[in-house]
Amino acid sequence: MDMYRLFIAMPLPQPVKAALVQVQARLRRSGAPVKWVAPELMHLTLHFLGATEPERVPQIVAALRQCCTGRDAIRLSLTISGAFPNLRRPTVVWAGVGGDLPALGQLVAQLRQSLTLLGLPLEERRFRPHLTLGRTRRDASPSALEQLGDLMRALPQLPPVEWVSNQVVLFRSELLSAGPAYTRIADCQL
Repeated sequence: MDMYRLFIAMPLPQPVKAALVQVQARLRRSGAPVKWVAPELMHLTLHFLGATEPERVPQIVAALRQCCTGRDAIRLSLTISGAFPNLRRPTVVWAGVGGDLPALGQLVAQLRQSLTLLGLPLEERRFRPHLTLGRTRRDASPSALEQLGDLMRALPQLPPVEWVSNQVVLFRSELLSAGPAYTRIADCQL
């Protein structure tokens, strides 16, 4: 049986993507060993479900709708840039998310609780809101990674972009040779 690779995320408005593309362009000029995320694939991941049986989708959509019902849209903003696990050994380059983080955290906590009740596995990592800009290549040398970290430390503050996030989407991700492709399965309004 084919499994669906699923995640729950908030889409980003065009001005946020444009600001993130500017940050990518500054870093890209250095020739950093990074595979950059295309603007059309940028999003704020709330929960990664991973391989899931297709017949579970209706339950997940119902849980998602229940979590979104009665909630207000969430005001968010760009904050700092950084990397996981850290700037000395960056593997994921990201832009931070600020704004109404308590409301965002409550939404994520309710999502996790609802998914647990469905018997779905939870991510072990705690939720750290961020927007992935790129992932370093596996063959990157330690010195190239160190240079990338130094470059990120020297980046100017991110542009003060704010937005209102009023939608949560269940996405299916397919890993293709040309890169990932995302399909919207269900949209839920806040």
